[in-house]
Amino acid sequence: PACVRLPLRAADKFAAIEELVALLAAAGEVHDQQAVVDAVIDREKTRATGLAEGLAIPHGKSAGCSRLVLAVGRAVKPIDFGSADGKPADLVFLLASPVDEMGPHIQALARISRLWLNPEIRTSARAAETAEALYRVIASPT
Repeated sequence: PACVRLPLRAADKFAAIEELVALLAAAGEVHDQQAVVDAVIDREKTRATGLAEGLAIPHGKSAGCSRLVLAVGRAVKPIDFGSADGKPADLVFLLASPVDEMGPHIQALARISRLWLNPEIRTSARAAETAEALYRVIASPT
């Protein structure tokens, strides 16, 4: 729950990335906050990370973290992450992992994408009123 922000205060994708990485840093999950921000923004500039149904998964690989880490935010006003369906994202999952950790990074991206395919999960995530409630939806999907 310490890495879940509800509501996400950012108004654009780069501010959202900075806000979510700051959560990770505050929780002691990254040791070089700026390196992680830079890696995720660099990745975002090469290819948009908005998926569909209001989901974005900005992600990057950085020496600023020693293991795969995740922060989640739900935006009050959806943010344009360049989704293929043209819809802005109200739920943002930010992933960061070490440069040499390809397998877990890809698996996490796939798991989040599969999770979001479930309309009940989307509804529950949007209905969560606290960071703890949103965390429970994500951590224990039914």
